[in-house]
Amino acid sequence: MDRPRPRGLYFEEFVPGQVITSPGRTITEADVVAFAGLSGDYNPLHTDVEFARETPYGQRIAHGLLGVAVASGLAARAGFIEGTTQAFVGLTTKFKAPVLIGDTIHLRATVSKLRPMPSMGGGMVVFAMEVRNQHGAVVQEGDWTLLMRSRPDDA
Repeated sequence: MDRPRPRGLYFEEFVPGQVITSPGRTITEADVVAFAGLSGDYNPLHTDVEFARETPYGQRIAHGLLGVAVASGLAARAGFIEGTTQAFVGLTTKFKAPVLIGDTIHLRATVSKLRPMPSMGGGMVVFAMEVRNQHGAVVQEGDWTLLMRSRPDDA
């Protein structure tokens, strides 16, 4: 039976310097509340309006890890990892600015390094990742390392 080609890119289709931009997603009150419940992180910076009003941000902000999780989903929505990722090997993240409730964020992924790994059926791709808000400000940045499948011989 023939399987349809995955939407994602195979290892051989990535090129250093290649840039992929995701669609945007607005971070909502419901996202922050749901993430607090899921993670158990009820830090008042995220959940207490009166506490957060007295912080340098003047309001509640989204959890930093919520931003990372949404960025992962944005990568999936962009399609380049869908069906061709074998493993999410590692990541580094720096939180550069807060993500506010109501911000619309998107992901900008730049291929920074490729390492063939034929014994693993593909290769490692390192992406320099930037999460940007609706104003173009970088709110998170770092590197993601993914093991991507090689293109099948019949593709």
